Amino acid sequence: MNDRIEVALGDITKLAVDAIVNAASPSLLGGGGVDGAIHRAAGPCLIEECRGLGGCPPGEARITGGYGLPAKFVIHTVGPIWHGGRHGEDELLAKAYRSSLLLAEENGIKTIAFPAISAGAYGFPMERASKIAVGEIRSFLEKNATIEKVFLVCFSEEARGCYREALEGAI
Repeated sequence: MNDRIEVALGDITKLAVDAIVNAASPSLLGGGGVDGAIHRAAGPCLIEECRGLGGCPPGEARITGGYGLPAKFVIHTVGPIWHGGRHGEDELLAKAYRSSLLLAEENGIKTIAFPAISAGAYGFPMERASKIAVGEIRSFLEKNATIEKVFLVCFSEEARGCYREALEGAI
């Protein structure tokens, strides 16, 4: 199973995959971090398509074209803001991964790249977020053959280490 999941360090906007996942704000209209980087790299057509989607609540996902990105699609998902872990954050984060993977499967996506959803500006602890991400992705891949490769794209060595540990611990 782990041969279908790869942890990488780099810029998610540069990956030539079928879809990249955007750790989006509920408005879907761009923001900071990975969300802003994806919107800048995709160009103005992405924001225009996002305006027509009417936003996205935490735990859900929406799909758009990739426009100026090497990826054909962008799957926008909204992760939870960390409030100490006693407000359903774990389940909302798991749901964001599940929603994204389901949308990918429905659209015939074979290769997909995820950032560390909620682990940046939203403050979700990286180690906890990585375990949830790997668990949800592995569970999905065990039951679904459509997606051939999942990339977990990290923005720092610390994040990459957490994701590698989570992946090795899931064997």
